[in-house]
Amino acid sequence: MLPADPTTAPAWSWNLIANVQEMWSFPFMVNAFRAGAIAAVVSAAMGYFVVLRRQTFAAHTVSTVAFPGAAGAILLGFSAVYGYFAVCVAAAVVIAALGWRGGGADESALTGTVQAFLLASGFLFIALYKGLLGGPQSILFGTFLGITTAQVNVLLAVGAVVLAVLALIGRPLLFASVDPQVAAGRGMPVRALSVAFLVLLGAATAEASQITGTLLVFALMVVPAATAQTVTARPGAGMALAVLLALAATLLGLTTAYYCPYPLGFFVTSYAFAGYLLALSGRALHGLFRRIGSPFPDKEATA
Repeated sequence: MLPADPTTAPAWSWNLIANVQEMWSFPFMVNAFRAGAIAAVVSAAMGYFVVLRRQTFAAHTVSTVAFPGAAGAILLGFSAVYGYFAVCVAAAVVIAALGWRGGGADESALTGTVQAFLLASGFLFIALYKGLLGGPQSILFGTFLGITTAQVNVLLAVGAVVLAVLALIGRPLLFASVDPQVAAGRGMPVRALSVAFLVLLGAATAEASQITGTLLVFALMVVPAATAQTVTARPGAGMALAVLLALAATLLGLTTAYYCPYPLGFFVTSYAFAGYLLALSGRALHGLFRRIGSPFPDKEATA
């Protein structure tokens, strides 16, 4: 854990190498950085398609049900990581099944109802097992404590599978995401691609939830991807930028959380949100300078 004397908090210094050496002298911090890096890469890659396909509500639903999954797993004597994956993937399959039946308002209402019930069930599981890490905070808002080497290996294996499948279906999925009607007209299995993507989304959400918590999973799943798509419309460059932004937010968040006694999820979310604000500001300034610099903005826009 942290220093032997619990009253002595880690002290930040401007010697960055010494800071890294201090953090990585603890096995739990090494595991946290490994798990964070894996979750960031997988979440950003999946998040790019989440934003492109406008399925942020689906990502929110899957992340919400991760909470009762983790709480229920611990209540039954299993590691929370298995609860994350089991319930997130199951929820993704249910959402895919509802989409096959037509979606619309009925789907949204049913999804919201199930979401509320499962969230209440999670708090019931916590009440039944009072030793759950002192309460729901670590599950809801993330923690870097208690991540074991075995859990990192599970994350690595699942992440590798998710990225491999995403690479396999990436090109047709991109086409189906941009213009599903034309893709279906050309004989692409749009529904099968949607189901496969949602299952991958469940696995990626389960990974991110262990770093940011179930309520702040958008910090890795959506914000870096939204920031990247604000900067560039090119899929390859956008996905690469999303991965870099997610990695930066996660590693900076872990470092800050090591030196500050506040939830990890807050720091990861704050850094990701700051990047999004910078991207929006940069785009707004670029547009302003173009209008100021051009004596005929309307003619230039229509050229």
